[in-house]
Amino acid sequence: MESPIDHTALRTQLPALVGGFLPRNVRSFKYRIYDDQPAVSALGFVIDPQPFEGKVIVKTDDAIVVQIARAQFAIVDRHLASNDPDEGAKVAVTPYARHHFDGKRLDDPIEETRQTEDGKPYTVQLVILGGSTTRLPVPKPQCPELATLIDQLEQLPAPDRFRRISHLLVDAGARDFVCVDPEPEDIIATPPSITFSVDTAKFSGQVTILYDRSFDLYVAELHRDGALVERVDDIAFDMVGEVLERLIDDGRWRQIRIDVLARSSRKQCA
Repeated sequence: MESPIDHTALRTQLPALVGGFLPRNVRSFKYRIYDDQPAVSALGFVIDPQPFEGKVIVKTDDAIVVQIARAQFAIVDRHLASNDPDEGAKVAVTPYARHHFDGKRLDDPIEETRQTEDGKPYTVQLVILGGSTTRLPVPKPQCPELATLIDQLEQLPAPDRFRRISHLLVDAGARDFVCVDPEPEDIIATPPSITFSVDTAKFSGQVTILYDRSFDLYVAELHRDGALVERVDDIAFDMVGEVLERLIDDGRWRQIRIDVLARSSRKQCA
């Protein structure tokens, strides 16, 4: 999806938009655009933006400009903003970030306990640049085909190319995972599958992804109150993300949350 913000035009407009808010002794400024495009670090890694606070200094048809330091600004896509604060308001902005099923950010440090050569334990914190996948909250399977399905959901990209399919499930509120993990001789009579519940603007109910051994393809089913709502057959492994996006992804994850901390002190004309 292309952002409504024209980045090239914005670079041309910014000096005039922010110039009046810079200290007199400052000749340059920094800015960052928050829209529906993934942020990329200087090393080329896709990163998850951190929340920030600042003051709304100006708005255009497409952008909300927030001053977050003396010479540092954030440009928020106005079409994706959850709130449309007045100029002068102090705000807290929370851009989208990928999360695990337990609610932790993907880039949160991971603590590990290790031991020195003489057996003394010590703790280290690990941060994986560019994030990592999100593991499904399911037990380790015995069925190879179910293990492959789980691995594909965790590793394959979602259609937006920023998230993986497991992140798409997190954003859809997937919960209550149940796996069917058959013995090898039962794989046709009892197909390996994963079922979970979601609640989005597109669909609320149970989703099942099962492996059809006869055709070596997947099937997706939507159920609500025990009744079959929709079934999609003949899904190749590289189509699973596209099918799930169509069935359950309402796009709300793209929204940039804006909370007003303090209203503008400007007096309103009657």
